[in-house]
Amino acid sequence: MSTLQKLSELDESHIDAISAQGRDPQWLQEYRRSSFEAYGRLPLETSPLYNKYTDARRLDPAQVLLPPGLSASDAEPEFLGRRIAELKDEMSIIQVGTRIVRVNIPDDAAAKGVVISSIYDALNDGRSESAVRTALESSDSEGDKFTALNNAAFNSGVFVHVPNGVQIDRPIYALVCLPQDGSSVISRNVIAVGDSARATIVQEMYSPRPGDGGSVSPAALQPSYMEMLNTTVGANSRLDVTTLQMLDQSAVNFSTRLTDMSQDALVNWYSGLFGAQLSRYRIDYFLRGSGASVNDSEVVFGNADQSFDIQTEVNHESPATEGRVVEKSILRDKSKSLFKGMIRIKENATKSNSFLSGRSILLDPDAKSDAIPGLEILTNDVKATHSASVAQIDEEQIFYLQSRCLSKEEAERTIVEGFLEPLSRKMSYQVRAWIAYLIESKWEGRELGINTDEELAKFVEVEETRYNEDAEIEQHYKYR
Repeated sequence: MSTLQKLSELDESHIDAISAQGRDPQWLQEYRRSSFEAYGRLPLETSPLYNKYTDARRLDPAQVLLPPGLSASDAEPEFLGRRIAELKDEMSIIQVGTRIVRVNIPDDAAAKGVVISSIYDALNDGRSESAVRTALESSDSEGDKFTALNNAAFNSGVFVHVPNGVQIDRPIYALVCLPQDGSSVISRNVIAVGDSARATIVQEMYSPRPGDGGSVSPAALQPSYMEMLNTTVGANSRLDVTTLQMLDQSAVNFSTRLTDMSQDALVNWYSGLFGAQLSRYRIDYFLRGSGASVNDSEVVFGNADQSFDIQTEVNHESPATEGRVVEKSILRDKSKSLFKGMIRIKENATKSNSFLSGRSILLDPDAKSDAIPGLEILTNDVKATHSASVAQIDEEQIFYLQSRCLSKEEAERTIVEGFLEPLSRKMSYQVRAWIAYLIESKWEGRELGINTDEELAKFVEVEETRYNEDAEIEQHYKYR
């Protein structure tokens, strides 16, 4: 543990040590140093409006420990053994701590030029270095303190590239797990999808419970997964991404995501945020080509004293672009959510259409939610709407359902299912099943995770028949 560095004591020597171990090119060394300088002087929130609401100060830099580079251990955690075994034959990349422990690319995908690797391997690959450099330099370290931290001190990362014209039918799984020694990970991830291409990516985040094989007192640490993810989607391409955040509630998750979209590109991004004591997501979409379209769906389920801080912005920069952002939070106990949304339509983005919604349902009196939606419209002939609502669960609905022989807990779960139903219709059967399974797991206090076992298969079958009237009776008798 002597090699670990507290985030509160981070200095240029640590940044240089990361560069040396990763054998960074000169441009990257300078990029890291300038980003670290920005990190040192930026506030937690650059907007005074958001500053009074944010819980980012719950992150204690003295409790975040960083390795100088690659983690000392690359052991696959036992609690994920079953899930990792399931991914053995899938197109996947598995990261434990700062190390990539397994990459699997089928021969047919490799023959088409698909690349799945660590960020360091991509930097040292002549075919990928340019794409990585473009992605790294596209993020503005001056805009956000934790973006600057990630640009300066990233010690790991994943690179996925799908070339022009390549359409992948199978999902690419990107699984990351924090190490058992309690140290933190700062990851720089890049996804590049070429023109007329198609890909599906499933991102899974895990962390061990305190004391599971670790050598450090759990009370002394805030194990953190800090991510900067750059995504580029080429013309006439489609990218579907599912993010499932299932970290233990002793952990912290900070994520910054920038997505650049070309002409007629389509992105569907589904996020299920369930774990971590503190989650802070900053999500930006840039619709740079005419006809580009994004559908962003976010589900948050908090309990205990969890806090979720989400900022989503859709930037329309070309004509006839479309954006849809829907965030829904379910909050129990003393959990909190903060949703900051913005639709920004630039001067030349005429005929654009955008929708933004943040809604929360509070299941307990001490739960709290704030929503701050906004519009910046700089041109005419556009359509843009936004909405927000925060409400306690309706006692009349509870009473009605209890009068139909449901317990109070069953009534609450039925109301929550109805609350999420309009959002779920935008998801695939598999994604809906994952979300439903994780909600049930959290409701019943089970460990968070997904497996393709019989129980989860049941959820998939239910979702497939949900809108099939002919199957309703058979489904009812099978699962009643």
